[in-house]
Parts: sequence; structure tokens; C-alpha cells
Amino acid sequence: MDNSKQNIIKKIAQELDCGFDCYYNSKTNEIITIPNFSHIEDEDDFKEAFREDLEKIKNHQADFIKIEVLQSFESFKIMELFIRQLHDKKLQAELESVLTNKKPFQNFKNRIDNSDYRKTWFDFKQNELENFVKNKLNNGSINH
Repeated sequence: MDNSKQNIIKKIAQELDCGFDCYYNSKTNEIITIPNFSHIEDEDDFKEAFREDLEKIKNHQADFIKIEVLQSFESFKIMELFIRQLHDKKLQAELESVLTNKKPFQNFKNRIDNSDYRKTWFDFKQNELENFVKNKLNNGSINH
């Protein structure tokens, strides 16, 4: 994969991780990022703030591939994959327990942030998000 395509995949993955839906135009390599609607309180203000981008996407719908923020079950799956590949059996058991209790996302984050595996987790998650983006782009998944 050429470097520019890898950079596009990396940027989209980072935006997804920040809670932005991404629209990728493969003809121009343009990426438009818009906060995921599910986090929006005032839809009218939101539409006005992103009016220009939303119009561009609407007017060129066929050119854009929409890649949405991961759903909870998809993020949960990434956490499970991370836990399975850990060599630290004590941490592995703790994190498995965290996932079966209340507030698994918050408690997973707290436990990882206070471990020697924080960077390993972020690298792993970034890699998984990049694979997710590659699959979406390769499949040309267009969700209108």
C-alpha cells in the first residue's frame, strides 16, 4: 500500500477514535469529518455548523464512502482481542473481569491507564481501527 493511502487510513482511524464520522472521496482523497450525530444535543445548530460539509456530501453522495464511528459492540470486540493477546496473565484476568462488570469501557480505560500497557493498548487499538478503515474502503461501503 502506498504511503499516501496509508496516511489517509491512519487519519480516518484517528478521527473515528475521536468520535467523528468520516466521509472519504476516493476521487479527490478528500476527508470530511463530522461529529457523530448520536452525541448531538441541538440538531439545528449542528446542521448549521456543518452546513457546508453536509451540502458537499449530499451533492456528491456517489463519490463519498461514509465510515461511521464504531458501535459499542465493535469497540468491545477490540478490547477483547487486546486482552486475548496479553502475556501478563494477571492483567489479562483483571481486564476480563472488568468487561463482565458494570461500566466496562470506563473501567477498562481506568485499568489500562494505570498499567504498563497503556501505550501497547493505544497502538493495538490504532492498528485495529486502521484495519477496520481498510476493510471499509476496500469494500467501498457506502452508507447513505
